[in-house]
Amino acid sequence: MNRLSMTRTTFSVAIACVFASACSFGPNGNPPAMPEPAHYGADAQPAQTVPAQGVTQQFVVGAKAVPQWWRTFQSDELNALVDEGLRNSPTLAAADKSLTAAREQLRAQVGSNMLPTIDAGGQAARQRALAIPEIGPNTFLYNTFVGQLQAQYTFDIFGAARLADAALASRVNVQAYQFDAARRALAANIVAAAISAAMLDAQVQTTERLVTLANEQARDTQRRYDLGAVSHSDLLSAQQNAASLAASLPVARQQLLTTRHALAVLLGRTPDAAPPPLDLASLHVPEQVPVSVPSDLLKARPDIQAADATLKAAAADVGVATAQMFPSITLSASMGKGGFSWPVALSGAGAIWSIGASITQPIFHGGALFAQRRAAVASYEAATSQYKQTVLAAFQNVADTLASLEHDAQSLDAANVAARAARQAFDETAARYRLGAVPVAASRSSEQQFRNARLDEIRYTGARLNDTAALFQAMGNPPAEEAQAAAPVVAR
Repeated sequence: MNRLSMTRTTFSVAIACVFASACSFGPNGNPPAMPEPAHYGADAQPAQTVPAQGVTQQFVVGAKAVPQWWRTFQSDELNALVDEGLRNSPTLAAADKSLTAAREQLRAQVGSNMLPTIDAGGQAARQRALAIPEIGPNTFLYNTFVGQLQAQYTFDIFGAARLADAALASRVNVQAYQFDAARRALAANIVAAAISAAMLDAQVQTTERLVTLANEQARDTQRRYDLGAVSHSDLLSAQQNAASLAASLPVARQQLLTTRHALAVLLGRTPDAAPPPLDLASLHVPEQVPVSVPSDLLKARPDIQAADATLKAAAADVGVATAQMFPSITLSASMGKGGFSWPVALSGAGAIWSIGASITQPIFHGGALFAQRRAAVASYEAATSQYKQTVLAAFQNVADTLASLEHDAQSLDAANVAARAARQAFDETAARYRLGAVPVAASRSSEQQFRNARLDEIRYTGARLNDTAALFQAMGNPPAEEAQAAAPVVAR
């Protein structure tokens, strides 16, 4: 008994060592250490932007990402558009179904690898066999009836099946992160399209007024030329200015329609059902913008998380390729009933059973196993480099959007000052025109200067709104529990 106990103990220790060694068949899959810069950009990050249109944006360093960040623009119409797109987008629904299919495939593989297979089978046949010449010329006709259960299980001693399941699980995680990235990208694209449509609509309205003023100026110049008050070159200059402005208007209208059509498709609508442009003034720039520290950004952005999951899958593939060089042991068993007639098959004399074990040790495969392992190692190294590149690209994305916001505020502030000054000059000139102190041409010219300054202000206002949305998008996801509580429901 002592010898049997020692044998069992030795066997258990050996099995434990084998399973422990399986864990070292490949790299651990942990992402490489990345630098944590003091600030994202080449220049130190400011605490806030300059005030523009009465709003100073503050960069809250260390703040968590906002789950439904588009609501910070304080527009019910914008919120409704994003919610509609997240519900109705065919692209998002397709990605959701693909993720569901990948999860089911993972369940199928885990069940096939980790659990024994049991199958039931039955057979009934009538057969004809040739007679033996020494016995007689007659042939033999007989029936066979067989019914049995078959079981088979392959021991995952060196972890090949477990590592294959881990690799597939990591790839499912990649799809999950990509789905989350697609959901966030869809929301960002809807916000960007809505802002662009609002900006273009305001620009079209302002340009239409400029075209009207230019046409009035051309007609007035024509009358003055007919009276000999101005030269022919002055008339041609006025006509050229009016025609140039008129030529720019169809381009602006086309851009507006194209943007509205794109927004409709993002919402899951046909282009003919495109929503009307939002009022640019109804969109408010958030005063506080979160800026995650680099260590938090690595855990918040779906693209970095997907690269991390890809790295873990590649590490598991190395383990699989290594484990396939070691032996595999398979147990099989079957039991059932059989005979040449149903009564015999169902009686005790018809019992049949079998049990067996097989072991397979790869010896020579023409170098295929070693080549497969080298390929897996190279793929892992490529995934490591891709992870590093993804992180660097994320840092660049944040740095660029932070710099854009700072410069947008400076440009918008200057454009706003110019627009206010032009507006005041126009109001004063219009008042003097009403009193008869200046001709109508002076009032018209002053309004043209104001409308042109207003075009610049509209453009910088849209750029600031779009870059603010881009920074929220660049910050990634909030913590998992907050994301689950705030995540919109996707139509199924």
